[in-house]
Amino acid sequence: MSKLTGWWKNRSTAGKVEVYTRWSFHFFVGMEILGFGVGPVVSARGRPSALVPALLLLMMCTHALLCGLLSSRALGWVVGRRERPDRLATITVLGTAAATLAVLALRATGKIDPAVAPTLVSGLTCFTTGSLVLCLRTVRRIRYVPPVAAVATGLAALALGLRPAEALGYALGVLLGSVFFGATCGFSAWLLDTVHELDRSREALAQLAVAEERLRFGRDLHDVMGRNLAVIALKSELAVQLARRERPEAVDQMIEVQRIARESQREVRDVVRGYREADLAVELEGARGVLSAAGMDCRVDLQGGRDLPSEVQSALGWVVREATTNVLRHGDAQNCVIRLTAPRAGAVTLVVENDGAPDAPAGPPGSGLAGLRERLAALDGTLQAGPVDGGRFRLRADIPGRQAQRLEVRA
Repeated sequence: MSKLTGWWKNRSTAGKVEVYTRWSFHFFVGMEILGFGVGPVVSARGRPSALVPALLLLMMCTHALLCGLLSSRALGWVVGRRERPDRLATITVLGTAAATLAVLALRATGKIDPAVAPTLVSGLTCFTTGSLVLCLRTVRRIRYVPPVAAVATGLAALALGLRPAEALGYALGVLLGSVFFGATCGFSAWLLDTVHELDRSREALAQLAVAEERLRFGRDLHDVMGRNLAVIALKSELAVQLARRERPEAVDQMIEVQRIARESQREVRDVVRGYREADLAVELEGARGVLSAAGMDCRVDLQGGRDLPSEVQSALGWVVREATTNVLRHGDAQNCVIRLTAPRAGAVTLVVENDGAPDAPAGPPGSGLAGLRERLAALDGTLQAGPVDGGRFRLRADIPGRQAQRLEVRA
């Protein structure tokens, strides 16, 4: 039983809607043959010749198959799998026109029952209208199809010598039937297109989620490894210089390098799990120690007695880490000031300023500052970075007071 139903269960929602719609139009083929084509054969019983009814039945069967083929090709165009079947649509319209004229001519000459002709004409025009609507995209074009079919049928009836009242009846019947079938087919095409568009949108959202996760991983990995690698390079260089002088402090520096490398491994594992959070106090103390070890005069100034929410501390912690990395990598700084202002009411501001900034940036800009702006943007914060007077470089992060207070209340 699972094999019999698997073909349906394994399909997406859009696929199920498409299968249902296609089989509905396949049902229209049988409905046209049985409901509009068998009538002439039934009405021909007892007549000496059944050639005309048989030919009419053959004509209706051929027309039903042609409309079914056009509907199938048009649905493929609706979902974007093939080009619009313009040539097949033209053939269907011309064949319907020829068949309708033949039925009206037989009616005018009295060779078919007056009650059969309207059924045949309605079947020919209405099913063609429904198939033709599938080939049109906009309602502005679709709305012209039923009136054109009705007017053309009425004029053809008048031209073949039928009474005006009967011609008007043909026109009204075709108009009502074409409006019904056109609306039904147009709605089916719109529904199918909408469901497929929703399915494509959901797939695009999934791809965007994957891309966003990749960006998050790359950003966190850059932030985690940037400073640690810079410190490892600095301490390794210092250990080499001490070793050349046969100083015992070289062993201590290499032990520190080993500790930082192990810490980096742990932080990378945290990034992979998505649990990485930067602690502001730890980052401030780490920045002071790293910059002091590099021979810089680092001063950390904390102003304000407000405890910051964890989200704010994490974002500012990443700012301190990235700023420390940039100070070590770029320029030749001798002193650095890290100032955190967190009044009880107002915006939280973090400023990292150092001297020895180069006149022009060396190489293309990295992704560190862009990642910081993304983190701060989640808190409605801003980041400014650039040279200031006196050959200094300043990085400033601001988080609005209302946003920080709201986070504090939520925490």
